Amino acid sequence: MKAAVPCYYHLDVEVSPERVGQVRRILAAHLRYWNLEILVESVCHCAEALLRTIEEHAADKNTTIEMWWNGQHLIAAVSDNNQDIRPHKAPQGCLAQIAALSDGWGCCATDAGGKIIWFSWRARAAERAPLVPAAPAPSLREARQAPRQMPLPEPALAGFRDDTEEAVAVR
Repeated sequence: MKAAVPCYYHLDVEVSPERVGQVRRILAAHLRYWNLEILVESVCHCAEALLRTIEEHAADKNTTIEMWWNGQHLIAAVSDNNQDIRPHKAPQGCLAQIAALSDGWGCCATDAGGKIIWFSWRARAAERAPLVPAAPAPSLREARQAPRQMPLPEPALAGFRDDTEEAVAVR
């Protein structure tokens, strides 16, 4: 698995019934671009559940969606400026779906009186690959045999002796 480059995506949207489907497709495209195909269905389902809740219950339909990928975790957050629905009064079915589909989630209030609901997933390296230990690579001794003593050809050996004999005779 090659090292992941940290990624960030930000989308401001006014929620309406037709925009929910569009946002789902936009998020799916970014996850595929980040090579996170395995998370598309669960991330999009969680974001869609929150957007539908905002569409049905919120007076202010302006929403911000953000996703962060750091190579180990994907965090998605949906925030709104609605003061009518507090995090503790959000429809329980929506939050139960998010809790079931994500590795972790939470919510916090904003300074403007709205809320941010976030959910995250841990990276699972090669999730489809079985966890079977690979056979060890051969060591250098096993891969390369020790050199054998090879006899030098007689003419080369004879020429070498002649040169040394001549060198000794010259001295």
